[in-house]
Amino acid sequence: MKRLFYKSILLSLLLAWTSMGSYAQSWDFTSIPTSDEENLKVDTENWKYDSTKKRYSYNQVITDGELMANKQVLTMMQGLHFTAKTADKIRIDAGKELQLNGKDVVLTILGLKAGQQVTIVYASASKKEARTLSPSNLSDIKGFEKVNGANKHTGTGTVTANGSVTFTTTDGGINIYSLKLTGSLSDNKKEEPGGTLSADHSVAFSTTQNQAIITTNKGETKYYNTQELSDISIDDDNEKVSVNSPSFSDVYTHLVTNIVFSKAAEQGKGGEIVDKGVTITEAKGWLESAYAKWKPVNGAQTYQVYVKGGQHEGYTKIDKELIRAYSDYIRADIPGLKVGTYALKVAAVKDGVEYLSSEVTGLQVKNYSREGFAHKDFSGVGAYNNDGTLKSGAVVIYVNKDNAKTVSAQLGSGKFTGLQAILNAYQKGNVTTPLAIRVLGLIKTGQTDTFESSAEGIQIKGRKANSELNITIEGIGEDATIHGFGFLVRNAKSVEFRNLGIMRAMDDGISLDTDNSNIWVHHIDVFYGKAGSGDHAKGDGAIDVKSNSRFITIDHCHFWDTGKSSMCGMKNETGPNYITYHHNWFDHSDSRHARIRTMSVHLWNNFYDGCAKYGIGATMGASVFSEKNYFRATKDPILISKQGTDRKGTGTFSGEAGGMVKEFGSLFTEQGAGSNYTPITYAADNKSFDFYQVATREEQVPSSVKSLEGGNTYNNFDTNASLMYSYTPDATVDVPSQVTGYYGAGRLNHGSLQFKFNNAIEDSNYAPIPALESLLDNYTGE
Repeated sequence: MKRLFYKSILLSLLLAWTSMGSYAQSWDFTSIPTSDEENLKVDTENWKYDSTKKRYSYNQVITDGELMANKQVLTMMQGLHFTAKTADKIRIDAGKELQLNGKDVVLTILGLKAGQQVTIVYASASKKEARTLSPSNLSDIKGFEKVNGANKHTGTGTVTANGSVTFTTTDGGINIYSLKLTGSLSDNKKEEPGGTLSADHSVAFSTTQNQAIITTNKGETKYYNTQELSDISIDDDNEKVSVNSPSFSDVYTHLVTNIVFSKAAEQGKGGEIVDKGVTITEAKGWLESAYAKWKPVNGAQTYQVYVKGGQHEGYTKIDKELIRAYSDYIRADIPGLKVGTYALKVAAVKDGVEYLSSEVTGLQVKNYSREGFAHKDFSGVGAYNNDGTLKSGAVVIYVNKDNAKTVSAQLGSGKFTGLQAILNAYQKGNVTTPLAIRVLGLIKTGQTDTFESSAEGIQIKGRKANSELNITIEGIGEDATIHGFGFLVRNAKSVEFRNLGIMRAMDDGISLDTDNSNIWVHHIDVFYGKAGSGDHAKGDGAIDVKSNSRFITIDHCHFWDTGKSSMCGMKNETGPNYITYHHNWFDHSDSRHARIRTMSVHLWNNFYDGCAKYGIGATMGASVFSEKNYFRATKDPILISKQGTDRKGTGTFSGEAGGMVKEFGSLFTEQGAGSNYTPITYAADNKSFDFYQVATREEQVPSSVKSLEGGNTYNNFDTNASLMYSYTPDATVDVPSQVTGYYGAGRLNHGSLQFKFNNAIEDSNYAPIPALESLLDNYTGE
């Protein structure tokens, strides 16, 4: 059997098979690839969307056909056919399940071989009525007794004869969460690993291009830009994959183990400029903010900028501090915006009169992602409401290098002067005013009034454990940067850091240390700290979580070659402590992504990009859920102390006892240089393993699964509805483009300092890079 996949669908297909006589393919219906959702949204003729239920319903009859949207086959349904005699019988509940709605709806898996094993995870769509599926062409079936919607069920069977397998609803609606195929083929396939490649026209990994990503059984990863391809053909019978373009054909024989298709990173869209004398050169909406840049106007003494849209029904003047002059342009940034479409007006002013103005319209503003433990049962972390607007009565101060010692704020208990003095006011416990500290440009050591922390620098501290402070420290624009110091947070609840760069911190960049809760750190660019000796050559921790800090979210942060990226837990936590890391870009950083002791930690949709030492480390009874992370050229992606891969070397974690890792849906591409790593699952070795792999995110880890050292178990925090938060992960293959795109990790437009890593060298190098050190040491903010 031969299948062709044309470039129009080269985005998110995931299939796998090996030349060693085994086959594996899986479908995960609990998330929707970005490309599929985009097609579903625009195809209103065939799909009806219910925004309340976040449900796409197929409003056509279908007979043994592929599911399509916007004239494209849905990539999450590749290899499947459906039959439904009436409309609204096939539903996709975004982030939850595929629903076959009613009786006699048929799902078909095509082109199977005798001996393969099929696993389906499903439940009745009714919580009261028990239902099941009727399978065909399966023998040795188990798990198809009737179940109600309160319980997910796993059905299994072995393919009886070459051909298709069907599942038919017999009693009513069924929710399907996943499908998986495994097992031996029956055609006397080649049993030895290896194979041949006729020619190699692959290119370098890139998030600026749509790419096909091919993994071989030799551990190699090959990339192809899909715009250069005509098609990819897959010949199952002869185990050949042909990557074809008008100018070449690379034929893989008995070699391919995995093919995925990744989407290019989004770059953001500008607005429509109406030029009436002020030359606006660039304007975009971003996350709860928008900005515009324009050329200086001859004769203008100053400028006024107005915003319209969202909470602003008519043009509203912005604060003058948000308008800043650079060497050859003027810029304005507007934070605190609701999601929506906005317009800006820029007016040149002379002698108090606006005499020229231009407008830009159609600026699209999105919300920050408020997912993760920081937001669990708490609305409005920091000085902002969940809709992106400032809280009622919030005080806003603008801080730059010239006024950090003299800036003042009128708070409930009086007037305070100097950045640290203003923050100190909250230690007394009688100030509850929400406070937004907006950082403008570069602030260096010596330019603030004082440091309360001799180790970190600026301290934010409540009077007692978990004091609600409602403080946001945010950067304005692309160049807000702290240089030479960092932040210490203690006894604090409801504190937010966003859109900041931190360079050469004296110790930790951000240290969440002692009795904190509901802290949100996001869109931070973290660079080298103060250079030291040994393992402190790149400084100490970038963003650390310690000493009974709980309900923390760290997301969309960009770690630039950091040495010790994130310590999560010490040895004195009394627990439980719940921490989230998502959509972070660990960009050639070395280790501690995170290094977890004692805590319950959910890491999802993070991009591990050329990490030279290790990715996730679990010790001292930590419970870690790794979900849909993307590991590229990471030496040892997931480790449990003193077992599995960690036992192959001298040990990584100072001899500490192990934790436990539950793993679902991550991708491992380009094995890191010098790595011992081939993922050791519990199924492969139930004593000394790297993680316990599950078929669905809802699957629990049995209490019988214990760490080799310490006998520690997994606490299944992630399946406890009273503990867990609501979230919607991206498809794993989309993680690099999501994280590196316009709305991804780090500051707006990726910040004011750019550095391109040479993957061939830096993927395995964990020494400081002299060129990057020089950029940081000589950084002036321009």
